[in-house]
Amino acid sequence: MNKHEDIIRKIQERLSTLSKSERKVAEAILADPKTTIHSSIAKLAARAEVSEPTVNRFCRSLIGSGFPDFKVSLAQSLATGTPYVNLNVEPDDAPGAVTSKIFEAAKNNLTRAQEILPESLISRAVDVLAQARRIEFYGLGASGPVAKDAHHKFFRLNMPVVAYTDILVQRMAAAGTHPGDAVVIISYTGRTLPLIETARVAREAGATVIGITNPDSPLTEHCSIVLPIEETEDTDIYTPMSSRIVYLTLIDALATGVLLKRGPEFNAHLRKLKLSVQDTRLPKVEKK
Repeated sequence: MNKHEDIIRKIQERLSTLSKSERKVAEAILADPKTTIHSSIAKLAARAEVSEPTVNRFCRSLIGSGFPDFKVSLAQSLATGTPYVNLNVEPDDAPGAVTSKIFEAAKNNLTRAQEILPESLISRAVDVLAQARRIEFYGLGASGPVAKDAHHKFFRLNMPVVAYTDILVQRMAAAGTHPGDAVVIISYTGRTLPLIETARVAREAGATVIGITNPDSPLTEHCSIVLPIEETEDTDIYTPMSSRIVYLTLIDALATGVLLKRGPEFNAHLRKLKLSVQDTRLPKVEKK
């Protein structure tokens, strides 16, 4: 990657590692990159509420040169259609434009996640889940519904599976796990303290801990297997949107992988489940 290529993505990837003052610079740039291109260093420093040397230090750490060259890099990044900026919803966007941006963001995040997810790790995770005595999914906040969706997918596979979204219940459940159990912890940032501690407790109890999380996060230190999903949204400010789709899609892939491990004879079980709810639906009406 040359210094003019995809500077917005580079800033996003480094957000969690920046100092407090440099993060202010990054957030000011990401909030309004078009204005940054036409700003002086003094104006950007004032907008970020930092000193001018801090802005220069941030630029040099990112591209190896100062603010003027950084603005060239940023302009080049915008011109090539970097999704993290061009897909941001603006206050004056029409509903159609908002819809288009949200859909495009989801597609771009899915593509990016697929690029960095090693097939070998997915295969290992599928093997662990297929052989598990019991599977437990943990998630908090926006990751809670993802954990519940995982439960919805996996309970059909005729194995003991639960989803916990309460901090205290997660802690007690983790302490009660045993060797042969699989605990899947879903955390967008990987910096949520209760989940990090719960992962440690489950690992010490003998469970295999699978983390679906940011690969550079503290949570990974307590996971047996890490399925890496990079942070592309600043959840300190925004609610996860397109990133959530990535997590749901990965859960679908894991569930399907486990299903295939069960073999064709398992189809009879799935058919029985489908037939059990058939009479709860109105019949389809043929269009004339």
